[in-house]
Amino acid sequence: MAGEEILQDNRTVEQIVDGMSLFDDDLMSMVFDGNIEATELLLKIILKKDDIQVISVVGQRELQSPVVGGRDIRLDILVKDSTGKHYNVEVQQKPEGAHIRRARFNSSMMDSRMLRAGQEFSELQDSYMVFITRTDIFKRGIPIYTINRHFEETNELFDDGSHIVYVNGNYKGDDTIGRLMHDFGCKEAKDMYYPELAKGVKHFKEEGGRERMCEAVEKYAKDYAKEYAKEYAENARLNSLLESIKNLMESMKWSAEQAMTAMKISEADKAVLLKEL
Repeated sequence: MAGEEILQDNRTVEQIVDGMSLFDDDLMSMVFDGNIEATELLLKIILKKDDIQVISVVGQRELQSPVVGGRDIRLDILVKDSTGKHYNVEVQQKPEGAHIRRARFNSSMMDSRMLRAGQEFSELQDSYMVFITRTDIFKRGIPIYTINRHFEETNELFDDGSHIVYVNGNYKGDDTIGRLMHDFGCKEAKDMYYPELAKGVKHFKEEGGRERMCEAVEKYAKDYAKEYAKEYAENARLNSLLESIKNLMESMKWSAEQAMTAMKISEADKAVLLKEL
């Protein structure tokens, strides 16, 4: 969505909220934040485990990299159950948002926070990285893809406690996961199968939580507009440098390196500009 367009008037924000479903991470995070009943339902259906007892669920949790300059991540929902297992559940509209190496990265970020100083590695609890994707990104036509490590030579399970699960949001079977994905795509609570989910969607789209939802959309628009403006300014700066370099190369018969050295261009900018020359 374009930040400038969203900020034009309140009606536009209202229309965006009306069109949201649980496949939109802002709504999904709000509906599940602190909502143990809905979260247990979600995990029990996806993981096919009836004994999951959720003790905490937090929406929009940011995890900072332990490395200076490393990449931080923001989790849609972070869950802990009564046995100490951790779950990260993400919704993604586009396949690139659920890249298989992102699953690995998110999983490692969760794991790195589970042990305190002095604890044994054997005390590390299981972790589940769950992606609910709008489309069937692996194109096998099945509802759930479960990834666990195995010994290649014997095909036995390498039970290190790390689990990655992809849910096909395009699955339309007449079963629990099919109904769950149907509910994720609903824009109105009245059309949903599961009351645990419908209650949260109704609150944030039709009742007292709607104002908060509208504020979240507007904040996203403002943040987007700021990032767009910064990116636009940076592109304009680099384009100006690029034009100057080309002019020097043509008029002085210099190489790109000579032109950039004469202009005292930083090494970081050089790396970017060389790709364009």
